[in-house]
Order: sequence, then structure tokens, then C-alpha cells
Amino acid sequence: MVGSTHEALHRIFQKDPGLLTHALQRVLGVPFPQPREIAAMNVDLTEIEPVERRVDTLLRAETDTGTYLLVVESQGQPDERKRGSWPYYLSYLYEKYRCEPVLIVTTQSRATARWAAQPIQLGFPGWESLIVRPLVLGPENVPVIADEREAVRDVPLAVLSAMTHGRGRNAAAILESLAAALKTIDRDSAAVFVQFVDSCLVDPRAKQMWRDLMTAMQYFWRHPLAEQVREEGREEGREEGRVQQCAEMVLRVLEWRGIPVSDAVRERVDACTDLDQLETWAQRAVHVTDVAELFAES
Repeated sequence: MVGSTHEALHRIFQKDPGLLTHALQRVLGVPFPQPREIAAMNVDLTEIEPVERRVDTLLRAETDTGTYLLVVESQGQPDERKRGSWPYYLSYLYEKYRCEPVLIVTTQSRATARWAAQPIQLGFPGWESLIVRPLVLGPENVPVIADEREAVRDVPLAVLSAMTHGRGRNAAAILESLAAALKTIDRDSAAVFVQFVDSCLVDPRAKQMWRDLMTAMQYFWRHPLAEQVREEGREEGREEGRVQQCAEMVLRVLEWRGIPVSDAVRERVDACTDLDQLETWAQRAVHVTDVAELFAES
């Protein structure tokens, strides 16, 4: 289970290491060489001295021009202690592995992104002994992917988009596009991506919409995350509770997508006790453009 935004924002690159170099190339325009091979490494940088230091995610990328160590740090807010720890990480890794280290910072905050992008300069002004220039992936440069076709073309980047931008007025379109794109990849990978997105959605309404979308697609009910959802007050294991939950989900998805829900529609959905019918309506609610389509005969 991915337990926090911090964890999700760097572990996504452990799940899909190629996404990191892809993001550097496409989002930041950094001409990073295409890796022939990329693998996760031990993140523990602790020395013999009893001082524990760990990076969030560490990847080793083998390319035609050399081997690089990709150091990924997930940052929730500015932290001036990083002025000392980040240069230490890079120097230590170079000394240990004799490979060029590259620092990448991921964040959901625009202010934190601007702070992290500032070079760290150590030494005499005008004659610095060490300059560290982090590469930053955040809301200002990760693309907003709110189109289903674009999401299907690049599912991992669409996941990163949802993790970074899953709030505000674009949330519904981003999450709907990603939900549709997840149907095009294998279920195990999709289920892991579902967790990453769920962990990063800090807006309660966006998180609820995401869980409704995933429930309609039946990802949650076959994945450990379903247990967490059911523990949060849902009528687990009881037919009556599932009927009520599914009816509420149909109405929430319609409202989130901005489709008008009349009292008559609400009453019809609330009065339905056929779970199969409600699940069909829930799946349709993700795509319909008019509420009448919800009840169309198949």
C-alpha cells in the first residue's frame, strides 16, 4: 500500500523507472540520454558513523553515454536543511559509485517547486566551490492531461499528471481521462497506479470521485485498497449497504461531471434495489453527456 503523498510522488518512479527519464525529456526538455537499462538501487546512504541518511528513490540508468544515478526526492514544502543534505547525497553517491548523480525533486506545490529549483551554492560568492541545480517536476511543468486519447497514448505520464494536478477545476477531466486510459493496460499495473493517484489526491471531493470511478470500473473491489475504502464507513459485506453505496456513487459521478440531476432522476436511482442495474448505471455515469443516456435500453 502507498500510504502518503510523499511516498507516492517518488515511488511512482520505482514502479515505472522509464517514466522518470521520459519526464525529464518531455516535461523539462532535458536531453537526457535514452537508457538501455534502468534499475532501482538501495536508498540507504548511511555511513559507518551513526548518522542515518536516506534518499527517497534511487535509480541507476545505463545509457550509451554513461551510467547515471537518478536521485528522486519528494518534497511537500520548503526545507532549508536540504541545502546541506542534497549536496551531501550527490557527493556521497559519486564517491561510492563513481557515477554521475542527477537530483530530481517532485512536488505538488508551486511554491515548493520554485524554492526547490533555486541552485544551492556553497562557497565564496562569485567563486562557489559547489553548485547543485535540482531538476524539478511540479504543477508548473508537468502537463495537464485531461484528454482521453492523450492519456491512452502515455498512461504513466497521465498518472503523474493526476498525482500532480488532481485538484481544482481540472480534476474531473483529468481523473476521467486517466480512468479510461487504465482500461488499456494490464490490471495489475493499473491497480498499482490507482494506489499512487489515491494517495496523492488531497482534495476530499477529488479523492471521492476517483474512488467512485475506480469502483465503477471494479478495480477497488479486487484490490487491497478496497479494504481501506470499506473500512471508512461503507456497508461492507451486506447487499443492502452495497446497493445504497452504488446508488450514491451514480449520483456523485453525475454531479461531479456537471450533468444536471433532477429530483425525478435522483428518486429513480435511490429507489432501485437491483445491484447489477446500479453498477451498469455507475459505469455509464462516467461517460454519458446527458442523464437520459443513463437509462437507455442496451
